[in-house]
Amino acid sequence: MQESTLSAQRIKSDLLLLLASVIWGSGFIAQRIAANSMGSFLFNGGRFLLGMIILLLVTRFRPKIEKNQLRWVFAAGFLLFAASALQQIGLETTSVGNAAFITSLYVVFIPIILWIFGLQKIKPVIWLAVSVASFGALLLSTGGSYKPAVGDWFELVGAVVWAGQILVIGIFGKRSDPLGFTIGEFAVAAGLNMICAGLFERGNAAPQMDAWWAILFSGIFPVAIAFTIQVYGQRSAPPIDASLIFSLEAVFAAIFGYWLLSEKLQPIQVLGCGLILAALLLAQSVNFRKKAVVSLIPEEE
Repeated sequence: MQESTLSAQRIKSDLLLLLASVIWGSGFIAQRIAANSMGSFLFNGGRFLLGMIILLLVTRFRPKIEKNQLRWVFAAGFLLFAASALQQIGLETTSVGNAAFITSLYVVFIPIILWIFGLQKIKPVIWLAVSVASFGALLLSTGGSYKPAVGDWFELVGAVVWAGQILVIGIFGKRSDPLGFTIGEFAVAAGLNMICAGLFERGNAAPQMDAWWAILFSGIFPVAIAFTIQVYGQRSAPPIDASLIFSLEAVFAAIFGYWLLSEKLQPIQVLGCGLILAALLLAQSVNFRKKAVVSLIPEEE
């Protein structure tokens, strides 16, 4: 009975993470619109600030943030800020395809980090699933033609930071009130982005109205809704499960781009989508024994 309950919880969590991936995929449309007239720090700061305000309204401005979790809330917020900043810096000297592919390598870094620190035993079939997902991301993002660029190094570091953010949420987010943890994470990310916007984007031209609409959409859906779903979903889903499901974000982004922006998908990119989906199904076919990640980390006093 207990095993059945755990399986049901895991399925529910995986479905929540899948929904988050769909929403994040739609968010690429807003990011592209805002990029035409708004700096990345202002855009990120605005959408995280809006997301924080929305969740504060939901909690009636009484978020529950435990004092012993404040360092992990700050860590999650800082990693969220740093990962998005590194991604944008890298985009200045590399292609969107390269950035999307290299960012997706957090799927590889998460099991490596778990294995190095002895937090979880990784079965060979999972390594296979991770490899297939990464190859699928290469085909989807670059059309199979990868050309190295200087900005790739920033994207690579950013992928490691994204892996850290997912692990912090997966390990420590489940110990906290989900809404409180997410509000704190947004507050840190918004504050750091606004500081950087004031320092580095002060002389930019005034953003167009479309950019503000993009912030409104992104602040409500990819931020307030999807990142909150992430915290709830990762409470029962293993980190590797989460990373593989999140890799579908690139698939949904391609679908939304095709649907709303009339972007063409080459057959090799469709194959990449199929490989990512196959990798996810392969991983889900494995009956994980919950090698507790949390139990190997000292409990908070």
